[in-house]
Amino acid sequence: MSPDIPFRHFHDQLTALNRRLLAMSEKAEALIELSVDALLSKDQGKAEAVIAGDREVDAMELEIEAAALELLALQQPMARDLRFIVGAIKVTSDLERVGDHAVNIAQTAQRLVALKSTITPDPEIEDMARRARAMLSDAIDAFLRADGALGRNVCARDDQVDALHESVFRILLTHMMADPRTINPSLEYLLVSRNLERVADLATNIGEDAVFLAEGKNIKHGGGVVAVGG
Repeated sequence: MSPDIPFRHFHDQLTALNRRLLAMSEKAEALIELSVDALLSKDQGKAEAVIAGDREVDAMELEIEAAALELLALQQPMARDLRFIVGAIKVTSDLERVGDHAVNIAQTAQRLVALKSTITPDPEIEDMARRARAMLSDAIDAFLRADGALGRNVCARDDQVDALHESVFRILLTHMMADPRTINPSLEYLLVSRNLERVADLATNIGEDAVFLAEGKNIKHGGGVVAVGG
């Protein structure tokens, strides 16, 4: 057997892993979009579709994790290939949590339908959702292309989502102080804002993983940089 055959097989497996990660990211991103749509349109059917769709994301996580562990066990990869496979396992965990946050938003939508509330910080929630989805999309792109600059760009944008979360809190606090009847729906919307903030945090995690993959540098927690050769 030609020595190139095992190498080509390994390369094909990495390419397949890459495609699976992209598919999982697209599914998780779509669930976030649908959950916010369910919230703003007060649509029970869309909320239920998000909850059902999360099971597919969970299954994708298990599939990708198994494929990555098999590559680690059988191929013993080195340098960047090793960082990619280990990073893929971490990224799938983050994407699974994105799906969980989408479910949380969908369940909030269901509760708000029951409350029949008229208050809503729609522009801020929509802006948060748009920014968080864009961060997630760019973070995955950065990881799959080993683009350290784009990964750093994603991390820098997290502050914008944090600022919007604070804005939503101030708006809802004003509602609650003006009319105690708005307390329950306001708290529900605050939960939505918190979940979107967490999606942006998870996108930031993936952006940091992209930097590590591309540059071998650990930029997590704003601490010291650890360089890894290869």
